[in-house]
Amino acid sequence: MKAEIIAVGTEILLGDILNTNAQYLSKELAQLGIEVYFQTVVGDNPQRLKDTLYQAFSRADLIITTGGLGPTEDDLTKETAAAYFGEELVLDARALGRIQKYFDRTGRVMTENNRKQAMVPKEHGIVLYNDNGTAPGIIIEKNNKIIVMLPGPPKETVPMFENQVKPYLQTKQEYTFVSEILRVASVGESAMETLVKDIIDAQTNPTIAPYAKFGESILRITAKAKTEAEAKTLIAPIKAALRERLGSAVYAEGETNMQTVVAQLLLSKHLTIAVAESCTGGLLTSALVEYPGISEVLLEGCVTYSNQAKMQRLGVQAQTLETYTAVSAQTAAEMAEGIAKTSGADIGISTTGIAGPDGGTAEKPVGLVYIGLSIKGKTTVTEYHYTGKRNQIRERATMYALDLLRKALQYEA
Repeated sequence: MKAEIIAVGTEILLGDILNTNAQYLSKELAQLGIEVYFQTVVGDNPQRLKDTLYQAFSRADLIITTGGLGPTEDDLTKETAAAYFGEELVLDARALGRIQKYFDRTGRVMTENNRKQAMVPKEHGIVLYNDNGTAPGIIIEKNNKIIVMLPGPPKETVPMFENQVKPYLQTKQEYTFVSEILRVASVGESAMETLVKDIIDAQTNPTIAPYAKFGESILRITAKAKTEAEAKTLIAPIKAALRERLGSAVYAEGETNMQTVVAQLLLSKHLTIAVAESCTGGLLTSALVEYPGISEVLLEGCVTYSNQAKMQRLGVQAQTLETYTAVSAQTAAEMAEGIAKTSGADIGISTTGIAGPDGGTAEKPVGLVYIGLSIKGKTTVTEYHYTGKRNQIRERATMYALDLLRKALQYEA
């Protein structure tokens, strides 16, 4: 089955809102084994909407629209689709009743134009009742073509798709598609693909798709089978082979992120940590704070940007700064040791570097970063060289610091 996603709304074209629905739907459809070749955004214009719908159906079996189901005159998705399929729209009493109850529950008066939302196809329509808003969704299936019309707000789109549309689409598929994800840190997409290219090239089912996100790379393994259990059986040996090839660079599976993995390791090992930051300016501490319950192990985070702060707060020696400068392995080590000692934490981690654009030299260029890690008195410093703009360097340093900590924690008793 080939699908196309159409987002209806002038506000998306103008950049007033981000089209997160398309990202969500593309991901969900891929997991169902439904191919998405096109995504389209069209404004609230009847002729352009009609042209877009007809063009989409010329190249796809399934169209999923979001938006244009509201009560105003420019909400025309349903009317345009009904005209395409030759369907008459009639009032659905249940839908109208639910809309009325929604207004009563929120203490508002339902205006007459809201009846428009309760109009549904007379013959070939399936009504998707909305538990999170007013506009019901609609499915029309006719002449080997399907359109699924969903409301625009993501808080309505996502549960409606998850609870009603996904089960419907699953009945249209002979096979099930199961995907599992390996998350890889500190290895770029191209380098990762080179490492596992022979495994990727040898596969037909499951398939392996590499792609990059900021600070990490992803391997999505997708198997096609009659049942979910059979698909997972096909995935298992491929996943094992990829893990063996990539080793410790694989930091997790599934939907998670680096800060979550690190936070869980700290909590499970009952190890406290304190952070001393210079070039990252609080990003590393902020990343850890995102995890609920991290206060049990995260004692404090300090942004010691100036040399004076490094000396006063962390105990970095003036001689170290004079001899080696603030951007040095020696300073990073004393920062990590100092924050661990003064806070009483098991672990001290530090960052110092040159994020740019000024301050770099031939000896110490922009992008040079040192990350210090002191665990129970044992200190190591790692040197990194990054490219990019100031914030990109800071964000990369944060991700690499977390990964460095993750690897150390995995071997810590």
